[in-house]
Amino acid sequence: MSPTLTTIATVTGGILAGLALAGALLWRQQQALQAARYQATHDEVTDLPNRRLFLTRLRAALADGTPVGVVLLDLDRFKAVNDTLGHDAGNDLLERVARRLASLPAPVHTAARLSGDEFALLVSGGRDDTATAAHAAWQVIAAAPIRVVNGELRMTASVGHTHSHNRHTGPRQLLAEADAAMYAAKRCGSGVREHDPRAALPARRGRDRHYR
Repeated sequence: MSPTLTTIATVTGGILAGLALAGALLWRQQQALQAARYQATHDEVTDLPNRRLFLTRLRAALADGTPVGVVLLDLDRFKAVNDTLGHDAGNDLLERVARRLASLPAPVHTAARLSGDEFALLVSGGRDDTATAAHAAWQVIAAAPIRVVNGELRMTASVGHTHSHNRHTGPRQLLAEADAAMYAAKRCGSGVREHDPRAALPARRGRDRHYR
């Protein structure tokens, strides 16, 4: 091969190697960006959407003007699980509850973990659809023992639900209503409660945790 062709081949090989390296670096950057975006919108224990993504989807659903419902649920006696069996068992419990909720069929649109042992469902539909989803959530948790690292647990949940009453209903109102209904269920010792529009929402600063 002539010196000229050798030089051309060397230069071309260097360019191709540089392009390959640049392509690999770009791919890694894109993968890292996608991973960061996913972590910002999903819960690390359960892999469910987190509060931020749930609110984004709730706002989008309300903006469409279609009927939508919100279900909030809180595991009964979850603190006792952490205190007696340890946090590994508690995390196992959260993960398996998340799987059961994520498996719920339509009209459930999104299952999310908001914080601690509190989960939320975004429901496509009105009052009847939301009530159906709320009872399905309660049943799927209570139906069978849940296996954790230390054995099996039988769990129940306190479930509250509400739905968009009109086109002016906002995310904060829906979350507050579902939250009030959930705590009404908890005061009664578990079960499912629908928000009563005749009842005034109690002033609880803790409710704003849903909207942060």
